[in-house]
Amino acid sequence: MTKKNTYKGEFYQRDRYMHPPAYAEIYKTSVPRSPKQTLISIENSLSEITGPKFGHNDLGNLDNDLIKNYAQTGDAIGERIIVHGRVLDENGRPVPNTLVEIWQANAGGRYRHKKDMYLAPIDPNFGGCGRTMTDEDGYYFFRTVKPGAYPWRNWVNSWRPAHIHVSVFGTAFAQRLITQLYFEGDPLIKKCAIVNTIPDQNAIDGLIAPLDMNAGVPLDCLAYKFDIVLRGRRSTLFENRLEGN
Repeated sequence: MTKKNTYKGEFYQRDRYMHPPAYAEIYKTSVPRSPKQTLISIENSLSEITGPKFGHNDLGNLDNDLIKNYAQTGDAIGERIIVHGRVLDENGRPVPNTLVEIWQANAGGRYRHKKDMYLAPIDPNFGGCGRTMTDEDGYYFFRTVKPGAYPWRNWVNSWRPAHIHVSVFGTAFAQRLITQLYFEGDPLIKKCAIVNTIPDQNAIDGLIAPLDMNAGVPLDCLAYKFDIVLRGRRSTLFENRLEGN
């Protein structure tokens, strides 16, 4: 009788037609940072299709509330919003109990970082970082302030749209995703050199969180819905051999 291995099989290959190229002339910092040789595709190993594991004991009570989790003398300043959604795999199945982390600029467009020299002031009550775990249905949410746009040295007058950086670990290192969330209706999205490196319009649309009036809190905050899709699994691994694919 064949004994089934407890580890699952490989993850789907990335769709390179949707992802931006490593080298893009319109994105200035990609020029010195991009690899000069062709990428090599290799099979997943156990170190990539297992772990990491996180638990709710790793989190604090206010880790997903950026309005209060760094507050010293009052709440963070800015337009109060909720960002929420589900983490799914490519087969539409929820990814439960996975760590979601975010970081962002404050309402004036400035990060709490010593190298950020933008003239917007630092908010003493806003740290700009948060984390949470998805529930059994893959659902997550954060409370925060809407980040401001800010200038950056790409062209003479380049500005980044309002955005939130998002990191999702998934069920294994091969699913790890770091991306950016943009907001519906922001005119700077179409003018952003980083966004314009993405070759597929559907992929760009997937990075834009639509306004969700039903999830907002009356007289308190608006809400934006941002579902995150991670790479899906292939078949189950039998005796260290992939079957069926």
